[in-house]
Amino acid sequence: MKRHDLELVRGSGNVYRDFGRPNAGLEQARAITAAKIIHIMDGRKLSTRDAEKLTGVSHSEFSRIRNTQLGRFTLDRMIAILGKLDEDVEVSVTFRARKKDARIVPRAASSAVAHGRRRTVRASTRT
Repeated sequence: MKRHDLELVRGSGNVYRDFGRPNAGLEQARAITAAKIIHIMDGRKLSTRDAEKLTGVSHSEFSRIRNTQLGRFTLDRMIAILGKLDEDVEVSVTFRARKKDARIVPRAASSAVAHGRRRTVRASTRT
């Protein structure tokens, strides 16, 4: 592949939005929260069983979080798990109007990306 065959496309800062996923902001928030839970477990050298003993949350739930199988989790449940890990949790939400030229990429965009067609997304989510 030659150098001029590649094109750099800047993302929105939310990979879920870039691929046209519904509820992209929520998915990103869950992913960030899961990463924090994993970081705490790693920092304290907690196994899923140790985390279960500490929090009362099933070790299988921690295993799902560790494997980023987040479909079963609500954001508030994940925040509650952080609280049970003795973490102070502060949530900040900012609402902004989208810019006029901002576009939401439809679901078909992921296939367009896979087939080499360019999509530009100009939307951002601040976390």
